[in-house]
Amino acid sequence: MNRFSLTTSKLTWFLSFFLALTTVQAQKKSKDESPKWADQSISAFAFRGLGPATTSGRIADIAVNPDNSAEMYIALASSGVWKTSNNGTTWEPVFDNEGSYSTGCVTMDPSNHNVIWVGSGENNNQRSVAYGDGVYVSRDAGKTWVNTGLASSEHIGMITVDPTNSNHVYVAAYGPLWSSSGDRGIYETMDGGVNWSKIYDVSEHTGFNEIHMDPRDPSILYATAHQRRRHVFTYLSGGPESAIYKSTDAGANWTVLKGGLPTGDVGRIGMDISPANPDVLYATIEGHGLYRSSDRGESWSKRGSHETSGNYYVELVAHPDEVNTLYSMDTYAHVSRDGGKNFNNIPKKFKHVDNHCLWIDPSNTSHMIIGTDGGLYETWDEMKSWNWRANLPTIQFYRVAVDNDWPFYNVYGGTQDNNSLGGPSQTINRRGITNDDWFVTNGGDGFESATDPDDPNTVYAQAQYGWLVRFNKQTGEKTPIQPQPRYKESPYRWNWDAPLVASKHQKKTLYFAANKVFKSLDRGGSWEVISEDLSRQIDRNRLPIMDRYWGPEAIALHKSTSIYGNIVTLKEHPTNPGELWAGTDDGLVWKTKDDGQNWSSLKNFNVLPKTQVGSLSLPLVYVQDILLSKHDPKTIYTVFNNHKNGDFKPYIFRSTNEGKNWTSIVSNLPEKGSVYSIAEDHINSDLLFAGTEFGLWFTLDGGNTWSELNTGLPTIAVRDIAIQERENDLVLATFGRGFYVLDNYSPLREMNYILEQDAAFFTTKPGLLFNRANIGGIDYKGGQHYRSKNPPVGVTFELFIKDEGGKVKDNRPEVNNDLPHYPNTEQLQAEDWEESGYLLFEVANSAGDKVARFTRKDRSGIERFTWNGKYSSTAETSTNAEPKTNPSTTTFVLPGTYEISVFRSTNGVLTELIAGHAFEVNHLYDYESIDMEFNQEVDRVYATSNEVMSRFNKLSDELTELRAGLRNTPGTSMEDLNAARTIALSLKQLGLLINGNRSLTKREVETASSLGDVMGLLAWGAWNHRGAPTGTMKNLLEDAKMMISDAQTQLDNINESVHALEAKAKAQGVPYWD
Repeated sequence: MNRFSLTTSKLTWFLSFFLALTTVQAQKKSKDESPKWADQSISAFAFRGLGPATTSGRIADIAVNPDNSAEMYIALASSGVWKTSNNGTTWEPVFDNEGSYSTGCVTMDPSNHNVIWVGSGENNNQRSVAYGDGVYVSRDAGKTWVNTGLASSEHIGMITVDPTNSNHVYVAAYGPLWSSSGDRGIYETMDGGVNWSKIYDVSEHTGFNEIHMDPRDPSILYATAHQRRRHVFTYLSGGPESAIYKSTDAGANWTVLKGGLPTGDVGRIGMDISPANPDVLYATIEGHGLYRSSDRGESWSKRGSHETSGNYYVELVAHPDEVNTLYSMDTYAHVSRDGGKNFNNIPKKFKHVDNHCLWIDPSNTSHMIIGTDGGLYETWDEMKSWNWRANLPTIQFYRVAVDNDWPFYNVYGGTQDNNSLGGPSQTINRRGITNDDWFVTNGGDGFESATDPDDPNTVYAQAQYGWLVRFNKQTGEKTPIQPQPRYKESPYRWNWDAPLVASKHQKKTLYFAANKVFKSLDRGGSWEVISEDLSRQIDRNRLPIMDRYWGPEAIALHKSTSIYGNIVTLKEHPTNPGELWAGTDDGLVWKTKDDGQNWSSLKNFNVLPKTQVGSLSLPLVYVQDILLSKHDPKTIYTVFNNHKNGDFKPYIFRSTNEGKNWTSIVSNLPEKGSVYSIAEDHINSDLLFAGTEFGLWFTLDGGNTWSELNTGLPTIAVRDIAIQERENDLVLATFGRGFYVLDNYSPLREMNYILEQDAAFFTTKPGLLFNRANIGGIDYKGGQHYRSKNPPVGVTFELFIKDEGGKVKDNRPEVNNDLPHYPNTEQLQAEDWEESGYLLFEVANSAGDKVARFTRKDRSGIERFTWNGKYSSTAETSTNAEPKTNPSTTTFVLPGTYEISVFRSTNGVLTELIAGHAFEVNHLYDYESIDMEFNQEVDRVYATSNEVMSRFNKLSDELTELRAGLRNTPGTSMEDLNAARTIALSLKQLGLLINGNRSLTKREVETASSLGDVMGLLAWGAWNHRGAPTGTMKNLLEDAKMMISDAQTQLDNINESVHALEAKAKAQGVPYWD
């Protein structure tokens, strides 16, 4: 028996909620109303992409340059558009800053290959499909883009360009998937997208997914209409309005093709014109089979029963040369070589399934490129073998979790169709994070993962519909632990993305949910049901689709859709053990304070949109996320997502009394951009983060004002947020660009205070010093080898300076509102002589000893930069970038407390901005054996060595000039010229000691080490080695000292000889001076 009782609120409870519910209208705040932090540039806080590229996200379309097949564009369902000019050795994202991240089709103008057309919005109909905002065009090969319109189409099916007129373009506008109306139909532009005309329309429920042009006659067009709709509770992939249309007058008139084609309810239609014989058309019709026409569509014959799912596929590609050869995209792609009668699976060894697009090289039909849910594959032997592009970091992550592993935490998440993965947030490899650093924790479509709070070796990962495993990171073993109904117990209803919680309060305890909540005390070994069915238990067949009810014969009804009525979010209270909150896909929020013994529903979200269910009007809005505050046990946040009803508004509510009253806090969040996730800072209760359809937002005032955090982040859906509290890192799961990390976001907490200062450092996170290693030898693995960046090693500072330093030009009279005039010569000269401004930083240890000094460009605002934690070398100076010069560095400083001061140079005059900002430095692993005195002595000896080399070079130059003077001045002594040659030979002999014997080395003969050799090896070894000096190092230091002593003695003697000869040369009239 289940150990709980279910209670619902009384009528008075409902009435009080009705009256108390308040909302804050989503309206833009004027700049005067905005707090300072909302107007301050925060570009210094840049996200770092982790990738990985162990697989890639769904590729929807390919456009290859017919004149140069090494150049291609790929449109990704959730990752924008990527371009390669070298056949995929490297890729560049060229669509990152546009209004949509989802694309469904890409078309290259056949007359101008620099003109690229992109249809935004994935042109499939699956449950996680993203929408777009119309048609884009680039006229400079992807460098810049213009949105040309059809924004409310949400999904563009196909774009066709007239080969005789580049400004003449047709668009098959699929239209909204989640709702009716919108820009749907066939559209035409005659002016390159400046204006669009709808030239054919079926209904508010039916759009067009394909439009094809006869390659012999651009006035002959074919288009496929598809009637479809998806909601949370269902999918319907057909109706009586799906059909094939034809125009013979460039779209002025359209005719439905009927002869031999199925009638009644018809699903999605994919077609193609055979390039080998354009009279031959092929069509795969969902729900009916494969059809062929040999007379341009006038009559059709059914060739077989082959069909694919309208959710994902229904796309045909006819062979360029063989009229009877036809490829069909599908989970396992197929090929027919008899005109569509029979299909066989294409070879898929070492290749991902789920195929969406195919390009066949017309000049070599054994060469093909296919786009899948796992990325891009190329074959040169007609699909017998495949080469995969392992450098597209476009994974579609649903969820993210982090552990507390040391020294670097790991990031986990579940992907669309590409497993659940785990990998490091950074590595000790100086090359970065490679694909080999990632590992699979579970197969299938991956969803929510969780880490054991006490054991980072234990990871929980799940595939679709709650297929949960316990993964042992050390052994790689997986144990299936999904709760299973007992004999005669009612089956469970699992969501595609089932919620999972690893308890922070009870060791080894998990919570998991289907339509009921489960609890395990033994890491999933056994489960107890702790709730009844928490859904509304609505029969989804009683809900209308496209304004009517449909029978079980309807095409693909409910396919690829979670059974309606299940729990989709589940949270454990961070401070109240036993308190759980749950949200359902049909709009209910529940809570229990006694670990599931009693549950109460909160039905007071009455401002949410309603759906008519029989005689009831109910807010059936998906409960996307629930956040239980760490700071106040009574504060709760709820996120609702209604995009599957065509409503893209954000919905975030806050309650400060455990759910009795709710206030909307969407404030100035964009009206178009559903919210997927919300997170709260563990230090500042007013600092919240919201992941939306198009990016990440944060607030410092509890939701009264929101500001976007987007530096380093492309336009992308942020599906989930995790905070790694030890490191103060913000980790994002994006749906199409992998994981992103904002390293140490803690300065955001201090914005209100810091922005009131003239100049100030934010609190500095202790630096962690270590040497990254060269692991894997990847420098020679080619440009295709993918790696993401590690954060820099050292101490990272965040500095705010209110105003930039002044300029000499500011002293012109007109700057002070005096009458403008031409500046006087003194003013102009002062401007010409002005030294550029810079900031000088000086670091001191706790004893006040100065250990480092460096410069940076003068600037105002917030800057983030990293000091490498090393001593500034006294051995040499550099004039590069004068006056913003910087020293070379030696060894890491020791752990301890340090201070940094900031000076501003304005036209060469230094003033102190900040004095003595304190921070801590730590070392990773062992540092106690570092001999700082030895390392500092190496620096001193290196300085002396450089002085010797400088003297040697100057003396060589001096002697060269002296010899030229003696050689070319009439009347000078030949004996003195001979003497100069003797001195030159002495210098060459000294050069053997300083620079080595190149006569021997170039002939591969062993030779003694030079002073430069010894010092180079000594400095490299000592300063990159965090241990005691080796015996060899000590010997090198002693040798260097002796070599320097010998060199100095010889330099003194040669210098004396040169100066004596210079005196004689001057007496003979040689034009020479020091």
